[in-house]
Amino acid sequence: MIPLSVLDLAMVPDGATSSDAVVQTTAVAKAAEGMGYTRIWVAEHHNMTTVASTTPAILMAHLAANTNHIKVGSGGVMLPNHAPLAIAEQFALLEALYPGRVDVGVGRAPGTDRETALALRGARAAESEDFPRNFIDLMGLLGDVRGENGLWDRFRATPAATSSPSIIPLGSSGFSAELAGVLGLPFGFAHHFDMGGTVEAVSIYRDAFKPSPVLDEPYTIVTASTIAAETAERAEWLATPARLRRLGLRTGQRIAMLSPEDAAVHPEYERAMQMQVSSLVGTGDEVVAGMHELAERTQASELMLYTSTYSLEDRINSLELIATRWIA
Repeated sequence: MIPLSVLDLAMVPDGATSSDAVVQTTAVAKAAEGMGYTRIWVAEHHNMTTVASTTPAILMAHLAANTNHIKVGSGGVMLPNHAPLAIAEQFALLEALYPGRVDVGVGRAPGTDRETALALRGARAAESEDFPRNFIDLMGLLGDVRGENGLWDRFRATPAATSSPSIIPLGSSGFSAELAGVLGLPFGFAHHFDMGGTVEAVSIYRDAFKPSPVLDEPYTIVTASTIAAETAERAEWLATPARLRRLGLRTGQRIAMLSPEDAAVHPEYERAMQMQVSSLVGTGDEVVAGMHELAERTQASELMLYTSTYSLEDRINSLELIATRWIA
């Protein structure tokens, strides 16, 4: 059975606070560890009213301190927003604190709108972006040297590392897929973005893959939106707020993470319910069946579940219903 993991955005439900969101994500991490999930990743998003996860490294440190063995990672840290040395220092320190438990999932998108991205980058905003070069520098700074020269020749992310975090390119297109394959790294595809192209991207990755000191063969992590409940009707009810938020993302509206009751009377409810999505929603058995189909279709080495519900209890219950059936 292929491993299962969790992606969490530290969502701020309507009426809650950032502190509430972090407490909930911590509870999810603890529960996921107890259920046998392999890793929990947190995202980098900025200037969003519904997402508290702005700085993955800080939240990862907290989650690792409150768990025992589950891997913690960024899903992802957005390289264009930061200097490679800054990211390397953060994750080298995390690795020193929690050896063997740290994943550096690296994304190419800004994780926000253009204006916010420019504010984040400050003086670096005028620089031309060279993602592959910056990625190679990040790898080298964290101990995986590829090439004859780079930032690793002059700088150290940490004085005396004894281990290195896992570096995993993330993407929703063929660009990062090909880069991950050429470098012989694992690859994470954001299937939960609902942008299509999943099978094509993982095929590009597998075709481009070259064995490396890190991997002998391809390793693909595919994310999936999942909500499981005791009945299909309840699962669909719980999924309504997430559908509204997805509609908002597609149409440029900022819609709060509402309760299912409030979502059902939202002006955009009907439109959201008619929207095509790739989410797996239903009973535990139905969701697991969909996960098996997705894993077979994408040749996934691991599935990472993104569960967006208003209630913490419903999120944990969904993960448990899936885990017990997946293991069985």
